Amino acid sequence: MFFPEYRARRLRRSDQLRRMVRETRLSVDDLIYPMFSAHGDNIRKEIPSMPGIFQQSIDHIVAEAREVHELGIPAVILFGIPECKDSLGQDAYSDSGIIQRTVRAIKAEVPELVVITDVCLCEYTDHGHCGVIRDGDVDNDETLKLLAAEALSHARAGADIVAPSDMMDGRVAAIRELLDANGFSHVPVMSYAVKYASAYYGPFRDAAESTPQFGDRRSYQMDPANRIEAFREAALDVQECADFLMVKPALAYLDIIRDLKERFDLPLVCYNVSGEYSMIKAAARAGWIDEERVMLETLTGMKRAGADLIITYHAKEAARLLGG
Repeated sequence: MFFPEYRARRLRRSDQLRRMVRETRLSVDDLIYPMFSAHGDNIRKEIPSMPGIFQQSIDHIVAEAREVHELGIPAVILFGIPECKDSLGQDAYSDSGIIQRTVRAIKAEVPELVVITDVCLCEYTDHGHCGVIRDGDVDNDETLKLLAAEALSHARAGADIVAPSDMMDGRVAAIRELLDANGFSHVPVMSYAVKYASAYYGPFRDAAESTPQFGDRRSYQMDPANRIEAFREAALDVQECADFLMVKPALAYLDIIRDLKERFDLPLVCYNVSGEYSMIKAAARAGWIDEERVMLETLTGMKRAGADLIITYHAKEAARLLGG
């Protein structure tokens, strides 16, 4: 096809024509909203680096969960800020832990909302790392026991999906084995299969109060320069019976999202992380961009790259614009 016989602009002449030939459609059904549950009562504390996102006590979390459901968003993912932290992150796998209590409260009031729980220890440990520390580093195999116990406690509380984000080797298999042995073979595992050691996480660490007290997480999260390694990580999680695969972050890793979509047939999730969210918010507040258009363009790009689901702090705003 050559100009002038072929004119691509013919199909761009009106909004109706553009809608008819649109290849990628972003829907409220694609969205998952993250929430931060904090110990205490009547707490609603805005996170300075994440405008519009709050640490909230369970009473406010339940109210927002109801709002999320009414907007048509199908799911939330929960992160916890416990009252006390310790070297083993015991609140993470306690039946009376902050997330366990939050799950029970949401499921009692908004039972139709899908509740996903982040399974990791960094928010609960006093050192801020994602597992048991031995000789200055995270002990992979000792950590697996605690992660599996955490996932089981979330399932017992009523979580619909558990989502391990720690990047320990073998954690999907350890979680799957313990869930199955305790009557929770129906609970899916949404694996953070490809999680990079990214600078985009900065605002999240303010939100979850999970900044490492020494060192960093590069011995267990992936090197941002690596692509082929992502295939190995995802393949391992598929072999260990993950039900979803996730890429985190999303914006700088659209190529990885596309790669995984072409190689694996599990539902694919991407995490539109805190730094990506905060950059849009900051630029909009400075008057440099059209916030709504940039937000929807960014989310559409993630969907176009191959994501089936998008975890995003923009979920409520997007749902209102999309008419969920």
